[in-house]
Amino acid sequence: MRQFLDFEKPIAVLEGKIEELRHLSSEGDINIADEVSRLQSKITKELTQAYAQLKPWEKVQVARHPDRPKITTIIADLFTDFIPMAGDRNYREDHALISGLGRFRDKPVAIIGTEKGHTTEDRIKRNFGMVRPEGYRKARRLMELAGRFGLPVISLVDTAGAYPGRGAEERGQAEAIARSIQACLNLKTPLISAIIGEGGSGGAIALATGNRVIMFEHAVYSVISPEGCASILWRSADHAKDASEALKLTAKDMMALGVIDAIVSEPLGAAHRDPDTAIKNLGDAIANELAEVEGKSSQELIADRRAKYLKFGSDDI
Repeated sequence: MRQFLDFEKPIAVLEGKIEELRHLSSEGDINIADEVSRLQSKITKELTQAYAQLKPWEKVQVARHPDRPKITTIIADLFTDFIPMAGDRNYREDHALISGLGRFRDKPVAIIGTEKGHTTEDRIKRNFGMVRPEGYRKARRLMELAGRFGLPVISLVDTAGAYPGRGAEERGQAEAIARSIQACLNLKTPLISAIIGEGGSGGAIALATGNRVIMFEHAVYSVISPEGCASILWRSADHAKDASEALKLTAKDMMALGVIDAIVSEPLGAAHRDPDTAIKNLGDAIANELAEVEGKSSQELIADRRAKYLKFGSDDI
């Protein structure tokens, strides 16, 4: 059953009416085609109006929608011959981060991504997409392997942030994130990063310090979650809506600030309504960005990456 967001309530009412009509139709010889068509037109109009004027807090809600495409689905749809790689060779496997080798449109690549999970059990297993130090060390291991064998790396980010628990801090969370960022910067092959849902803080940057960074139209990317920001500035998470306005976390904001290189369009009603189209758009965008950097040498790729991130905060942006 579809889950509706707060601002989608008028749409929920209309879709409920369609379901009622279909139920009545199944019980008798009733022609509902015209009425369903009329209601569908109203739904399309409501969706167009609602999603054309989403506020930042509403974007956050869309980015967190449980039905948005997850990494496992994207890998299954966009990549072939995927071989997962597990463990950081130091502590243990982190199920919040998926990594492996595969083919993207017949080209061998390395894939890294954060997975939030689909079911309740899966979400607990994946730690809701919050990566621990061993996950970032696994990502670094894969990037070093990709560099050794000349494989482009594609990273897919959907995380509220790195796991902040005591055990993670005891095992060197900050160092693991820093080393993962360093691995991104020193990678000798192209790195294409995509923010597909939430891009939260250092947990996202550790995987998204790429030559090209793209972002779904209704994804968010910020230094801290709106709730976390509100708790610091207003001493209450109740001000998350205000914080989301101030954080400049939407794809348009990121594009204007030069943080990302392209916005990936989502189907009407966002990616959770039509995952197949959203994933196809993502694949096309990754292919375009990969084509832009594929011909560059290792030295050029590293220099390109360093220049991209060193200029942040300068007067030139």
